[in-house]
Amino acid sequence: MTTDNIASQHRKTILITGASSGIGKETAKLFQSKGWNVIATMRKPENESELKQLENVLVTKLDVLDLDSIQNAFMEGIQKFGGIDVLLNNAGYGAYGPLEVFSRDQVLRQFNTNVIGLLDVTKTVLPHFRQNKKGIIINISSVGGKMTFPMGSLYHGTKFAVEGISESLSYEVAQFGGQVKIVEPGMIATDFSGRSLVFSNDESIPEYQNLVNALMGAMPTMAENSSPASLVAEVIFKAATDGTDQLRYTAGEDAKMLMANRQQYDDATFIGGIKSQFGLL
Repeated sequence: MTTDNIASQHRKTILITGASSGIGKETAKLFQSKGWNVIATMRKPENESELKQLENVLVTKLDVLDLDSIQNAFMEGIQKFGGIDVLLNNAGYGAYGPLEVFSRDQVLRQFNTNVIGLLDVTKTVLPHFRQNKKGIIINISSVGGKMTFPMGSLYHGTKFAVEGISESLSYEVAQFGGQVKIVEPGMIATDFSGRSLVFSNDESIPEYQNLVNALMGAMPTMAENSSPASLVAEVIFKAATDGTDQLRYTAGEDAKMLMANRQQYDDATFIGGIKSQFGLL
């Protein structure tokens, strides 16, 4: 074993899903800059150039819908860096639109990516953490895991699921010295309005078009209050390194305000506020 290999095995290592852009990529760059080994995984590693230039970064294929690719990426990371200290479940996207217009395949893809994929990656890493009697699982939820916007029954459904999975799993991993952390970003200035957001509509159903137009109209204002992905990366780094047993971390001023309001008001008042924001009253 070379001196470089020995040095890299003394560094901590994070495995990140969905590292090709946005929060995942910014987190990979931040952890690398802080002296960590990074297993930066994505569906198409052949398209990645920036991360491949960085020392102590392994760019490799992982599609959360493909069990073999999860296992291969995990084994490749262990082989290169000797172990994994932190798992960041970041891969995901948002399906928005009236529930009626989604095909069953679209429904399954949303839940398979955001929920089942997260569970499959976590289950792959858990035995390693249990054996080492340590390890931190950080799951990217959303402010949308605690409250909802119109047209997001699928997306919010997945993020509410991530919240419940994470909180319950935290009891289990504590039995061997592990931890679960949940990061809840607000609107992020990434390509969430591009390839990370899938919007479906059927204009032949008139009952929903007011809602669709309200959502489209509110998007630019919401985007103005968005945070850069690098801010979320900083919160993820804090969650990984602060040494506390804090479970939830909110990321972004808009998220903090929404969460405070959600906790303060009853359902009717809070939902009334959302309707007002979307011009639905």
